[in-house]
Amino acid sequence: MRIETALSMAGLAVALALGSAVVSLLAARVPKVVRFAAMPLLGLCGVAAIVAGLGALLSGGAATATLPLGLPWLPWHVRIDALAGFFLLLIGLVTGTIGLYGPAYVRGLEQGRDSLVALGGFTGLFLAGMLLVVLADDAFLFMIAWEVMSLASYFLVGFQHEQAANRRAAFLYLLMAHVGGLSILLGFGVLASFGDGFAFASMRAAELSPLWASLAFGLVFLGFGMKAGLVPLHAWLPEAHPAAPSYISALMSGVMLKVAVYGFIRLVFDLIGDVQWPWGMAVLAIGSLSALTGALFALMQTDLKRLLAYSSVENLGIVFIALGLALIFIDNGHPLPGALAFVAALYHALNHALFKGLLFLGAGSILHSTHERDLEQMGGLLRRMPWTGLFFLIGCLSIAALPPFNGFVSEWLTFQAALQAWQLESGVMRSLVPIATAVLALTGALVAATFVKVYGIAFLGQARSRHVRRARPGPWGIRAAQGLLAALCVLLGLFPTLVIGLIDAVPRQILGGGLPDAGSRGWLWLVPDAFETASYSAPLVALLLVAIAALVVPGMRRVGARRVRRCDAWDCGFAPSTARMQYSATAFAQPVRRVFALLFRVEETQVPREDGGMRHQIKIGDRSWDALYLPLARLVEAAARRVVRLQSGNVRVYLGWTLVTLLVLLWIVSA
Repeated sequence: MRIETALSMAGLAVALALGSAVVSLLAARVPKVVRFAAMPLLGLCGVAAIVAGLGALLSGGAATATLPLGLPWLPWHVRIDALAGFFLLLIGLVTGTIGLYGPAYVRGLEQGRDSLVALGGFTGLFLAGMLLVVLADDAFLFMIAWEVMSLASYFLVGFQHEQAANRRAAFLYLLMAHVGGLSILLGFGVLASFGDGFAFASMRAAELSPLWASLAFGLVFLGFGMKAGLVPLHAWLPEAHPAAPSYISALMSGVMLKVAVYGFIRLVFDLIGDVQWPWGMAVLAIGSLSALTGALFALMQTDLKRLLAYSSVENLGIVFIALGLALIFIDNGHPLPGALAFVAALYHALNHALFKGLLFLGAGSILHSTHERDLEQMGGLLRRMPWTGLFFLIGCLSIAALPPFNGFVSEWLTFQAALQAWQLESGVMRSLVPIATAVLALTGALVAATFVKVYGIAFLGQARSRHVRRARPGPWGIRAAQGLLAALCVLLGLFPTLVIGLIDAVPRQILGGGLPDAGSRGWLWLVPDAFETASYSAPLVALLLVAIAALVVPGMRRVGARRVRRCDAWDCGFAPSTARMQYSATAFAQPVRRVFALLFRVEETQVPREDGGMRHQIKIGDRSWDALYLPLARLVEAAARRVVRLQSGNVRVYLGWTLVTLLVLLWIVSA
């Protein structure tokens, strides 16, 4: 496919997303229009984005266009290249499955009080905003698309606004989105002042001093890090993602966070270009802190969607660990390890979009069938929802980075990049990179424990509530969407060499070099550096696991067949086991909570049960609220109380302030 055709397909994807938003306006009179028109248009939008992304990656070139929109002296510029193509592919893969998932999900809302016009309309605008951010080739269009994405997602977070918690989460999200947007705008201002224009081509050609380049980096890292949910700017994420409808949560976590990653890569690696190793150390440190903090708080949660939101903090931390390594290696003159870390970051971003989208859709399926998000009320869902249980298991294995699933490949590549630290000349860097690697290893163990807890508590054992006992499998569309994402998780794990061959076009275009030896041994072996030092064959690992299962499972069946007599086991005089005797999600996390107690704000209360008894309840709070957000809130409130004094009610005072303002402005203009 020619690169110009890929740009046309990307434009078609934007048009389909906007068409979905426009069609949804009819839902006020015909609620079914969202199910039968708006959602299929979103699915087609995803397909068009996939075609555009694949075309850009395969062609390896770049195409630009100027749109007759914007200001008379500042039209909108769009561009598609390998980097934009990769993120278009990522957006399309998740959006395409939403087109299958959405109709069954919104069917249950057609008879309710919630506005389907708002849901369908803002979903289309949200998707169009993300696509335009990726396609923008000037700061003006980029910021407009960024604000469209943020505002549309604000209304989706507050969709069920009757609940005070949802309104609070939406306001917090909007506040932090605008603070982050202001920081990005200031970063563009620095680049535009040296590049003599808002077009990205002018910014690329700008020559920045190390001081101004570092200032621009700090501003964009703050803005995009806030949108990506990096610690300590993550507080909005575990509040907003659970409040949104489940498929919107999948889009926010699986796609929107990656748009922030795209923005960071575009500005730092492409527009600023001349990177510095201290930037890499800062990104590596924040990424490591985010990965560890997100994993710890995910393990503590009992709300399934909140747990998945904290897990997104952890996974974005892993992406930024790899990007930090790329910055360090590139500035120190080691392009091959830099390209390896860069590819690891992109691969993990793609993997996270797939398995986190799968897990959020699975959580939505559970919520659709049981009306429960609390793990303490679940149990035994595997017998009642077998397909959701199977697909959710694949998602858990993928996010836990177990071979041969896709999460293992990207984390293994990140470790392989970190192991190249011996090539660095600075002893400080050679010491700090292994520390970040150890944090990543600890994070992997915590993530595995988290999803053992999730699957064991939710799908195994006995049901803990009446709603769960009455659960039924979801509609076919919900199951098909999960199945498609689960299949992609398996395929990207089994054939990583083919995927990296596709991704490799991005570092070749942005960094000037890729991974020449990754596919040197064919599709069977992944070779990031040299075959003798590091290589991985996912198909052979999968065959080995299948062979072990073929040997072990029949033996287990033969052992079970030897039973002659079945009867109740001796229970020491106790009554038969009930759901209340099962291990709870809170108890599962207790050992880790005790070890890392200083990181949590723990509130223990006694809550009455329906049967007249008492239930012990533990709430795990985030100390970042006490350390960062509450002091800022108090400072703003104190400043607001002082500003209110200006509202004296006296007209003469207001005229005096007006006169002072005019005098100051005249002085500034005359100076």
